[in-house]
Amino acid sequence: MALQRTIKAAIRPGEQSGYVAECLEIPVVTQGRTLDEVTQNLREAVELHLEGEDLAELGLAPSPSILVTFELEAHPATA
Repeated sequence: MALQRTIKAAIRPGEQSGYVAECLEIPVVTQGRTLDEVTQNLREAVELHLEGEDLAELGLAPSPSILVTFELEAHPATA
């Protein structure tokens, strides 16, 4: 089985303000007031979660990257 080279995460607007980032394969969720802050917090949270772990046991290749998608609400066009 090939080891996964990326960790997938999604960023979406928070319920009240800011942004929430959540990884899809590992249990990491974080938030931030701005996109820059939430991406930095996500990187740090993933690093802390993986610290001391055997990445191969988690199905991850050494030094995986984080692939982020950004969720936006679609607003219908007004005529």
